[in-house]
Amino acid sequence: MITVPVRLGDGRDYDVVVGDGARGQLADVVADRLPRAGRAAVVTQAALADAAWFADVDPGVPFDVHVVPDGEDGKSSATVDMLCRRFAAAGLTRSDVVVAVGGGLVTDLAGFAAAVYHRGTAYVNVATSLLAQVDAAVGGKTGANLPEGKNLVGAFWQPTAVLCDTATLATLPQREWACGRGEMAKYAFLGSGQPDASLLELPVDEQVARCVAIKADVVAADEREGGRRMVLNYGHTLAHALEAASRYDLRHGEAVAVGLVYAALLARRLGRIDDDRVALHRRVVAGFGLDGDLPGGADPATLVEYMGRDKKAHHDLTFVLDGPDGVEPVPGVDPADALATLVAMAADG
Repeated sequence: MITVPVRLGDGRDYDVVVGDGARGQLADVVADRLPRAGRAAVVTQAALADAAWFADVDPGVPFDVHVVPDGEDGKSSATVDMLCRRFAAAGLTRSDVVVAVGGGLVTDLAGFAAAVYHRGTAYVNVATSLLAQVDAAVGGKTGANLPEGKNLVGAFWQPTAVLCDTATLATLPQREWACGRGEMAKYAFLGSGQPDASLLELPVDEQVARCVAIKADVVAADEREGGRRMVLNYGHTLAHALEAASRYDLRHGEAVAVGLVYAALLARRLGRIDDDRVALHRRVVAGFGLDGDLPGGADPATLVEYMGRDKKAHHDLTFVLDGPDGVEPVPGVDPADALATLVAMAADG
């Protein structure tokens, strides 16, 4: 097992445990970190609850299993309300614990429900998808979607612990692997020192641990996205636009892969990086088996409109872009440059 600490101070530090069988540490985590907990609410999805390994999920206290819907349509305020009502019906108190078992959708929903139930109930993430392990389950950003966009309601609410069980990855469909690898690709450009493609060469548990360590450093420095934490949205501005437009058969990580290539091309257009750095972006994305091309039929003008609604924006177009000082937020990007880069990208595709 690899343990990565997340240092927040104020008694809120926690560990992320990465490895084959990490879910087996759940009862010890609850007993050690939450000794007053007398009951747990385990939140998951139907397919995971039916998996053979789910029988090993044991928080060490009596628990109920609460199943949330599949798909982004189920990642809604209505589902959060449903969870909270079920917590109340089960007698869950503020001293008890919510356990999220699943991918990013589950950890986002369960974490948000825990944040608002009794104005804050502890939760533990048992991350079972690659996307959740390298990104969604770590850092305390929870939320749900609105019809107007992804993750527009939510809360910063840190978990008590995160268990990244790499054994559960064996059952992932290929596209779920691609989804996680899209998020993983961005971390090649977020660590200290010059970016490179070395992440591609590591075994999966070390890949996950490196990504978690980079995210932990960023979160510790900027827990509530006041500045530096925005770099974790690298590649996401276009990715969220592609998802919100709802016209493309793309998973989140697949959309991020396209967004990373677009961000590199936009940074080059603005004179922030050179051709070699753009080529590195393409090499990393391709090395993870991902397609960095804009989907066929994409309408650049529509995508620019959606990017203007991104939560990083402050009444302007704000991107996270690579540059001479590394990846950083860049406000006030001219919409003409954003559009021209998309048009050129579409033509190249």
